[in-house]
Amino acid sequence: MLIALMAQDKPGALQTRLDNRDKHVAYLKETGVVSQAGPLLDNNEQMIGSLVILDVDDMAAAQAWAANDPYAKADLFAEVKLVPWKKVI
Repeated sequence: MLIALMAQDKPGALQTRLDNRDKHVAYLKETGVVSQAGPLLDNNEQMIGSLVILDVDDMAAAQAWAANDPYAKADLFAEVKLVPWKKVI
């Protein structure tokens, strides 16, 4: 099951993102369930959020993955949405 994780950073949290980026990227790689991932950008190309496509068994697995993300543990996000997604192209 593909799940799109869309997360919006808290205002002014760029340093929190940068401080935890290496742990977050390692988590993306080591968990083996990430199909695609990358930061969301503002008009100045500054990172302001995340888009992660997870390939997991169910929504509960996606929720557990999201809760264990180093960015979530660092309290980076103002909002996180987990939405089932269907790849077309």
